[in-house]
Amino acid sequence: MSAVHERERAGGVRYLTGAEGPPTGRPRVLLAPITVTPSKPLTPSHLKGLLWTDVMYRASAGLTDVTYRYSPTTYHLTEQTLGFWEYLDRTEGDADYSALSEEQIGELYVAHRAEGRRADVTALRPYAEAVEQHGWVHPAGARVLELWAAHYRRLGMHDPGLRAHQPPALGLEEAIGRLASRGLCLDLRAHGSPVFLDATRYGLPLRQIVDPHGRPNYLACVLRELLPLAPGFDETVLLCDRELEADYLLLQRVLSTCGATVRRVTLGRVPLDGHIRSARHGGWQGCTTGALLEQAGAEYDDPVLRLGMRLYFIAVLGAGQQQSFRHEVLRQSLARAARLLSAGNAPDPAPIPEVLARHRGDHLHVNPYRLTAGLLTRHRPPPAQELLKAVYL
Repeated sequence: MSAVHERERAGGVRYLTGAEGPPTGRPRVLLAPITVTPSKPLTPSHLKGLLWTDVMYRASAGLTDVTYRYSPTTYHLTEQTLGFWEYLDRTEGDADYSALSEEQIGELYVAHRAEGRRADVTALRPYAEAVEQHGWVHPAGARVLELWAAHYRRLGMHDPGLRAHQPPALGLEEAIGRLASRGLCLDLRAHGSPVFLDATRYGLPLRQIVDPHGRPNYLACVLRELLPLAPGFDETVLLCDRELEADYLLLQRVLSTCGATVRRVTLGRVPLDGHIRSARHGGWQGCTTGALLEQAGAEYDDPVLRLGMRLYFIAVLGAGQQQSFRHEVLRQSLARAARLLSAGNAPDPAPIPEVLARHRGDHLHVNPYRLTAGLLTRHRPPPAQELLKAVYL
């Protein structure tokens, strides 16, 4: 197992570059969910992934030492984010974003993607340098992260450092070099071509990670973050949505080849009116996390919101994507949560760690669906308040 490595950046910011914390004798788990870029509101699909991860983190922490790695800093360098920031400065000028809602900023993002114009590499270079060298975040992105942090607090979710400066341990060239040393990289930049992740010997197709101009994509950023981290843990859990399953299958293979034990959890997105849409196309009005909290908060207090949201997005919707988001079914889950919380304290006959361990299967992390669906089982005593407080509230 690798040693603990930490670095200091300007301003005294501490960030993780290897396995975290002193040894405790317990298994060590790294949770690495897909990171949402701060350019749009949190939709039902986003909220589903975040709540699954939160319950997995809090439940697994009762049995293992868990590190929850979720760093927006790492992914600011993608063209998706930098291109949006360049668009804002080009079209909005020196605008004040401090009072805008995430929905208003999301509308600007929809307009940016509808423009269909990809920013020139020269235009994006100053943004990339500001992110890499100074930890800079565009005011619009900073405002979205501020609003998301408030949603996390309202929902009782662990904040893994949404607004913290958490750069990846490896530079892009270091990551490419590490991949090349294991025969997992095809670097054709000297010939004016891209860099490819190469796991063809495992029957997987080539996948571009850096374009001919040196711009990394999302997968390149993931590799910068996880290549030095994952091998230091007993288990690494990758959580992704179904649209990125092929990339995450490739990522799982690469990290495993580099010495990590990897589990992959794939979640379906949440259809809206029967259709799965990317947030870049809009259509999320009235269904954003902020809107849902405002609507439900008029009737229920925060403990009910926290438990009810988890019952709906984890136990009711499950891991698939067959069911469209339905306000009335969410309300039913909130009402069920209110009943569970008002039922009084019925202690489980087994200790909490034993209860959690029932839902691990052959892996180290706790399965959020198995644990949460058990709360809805009919004709069983209400869950222990100790369990609810530890995992859901």
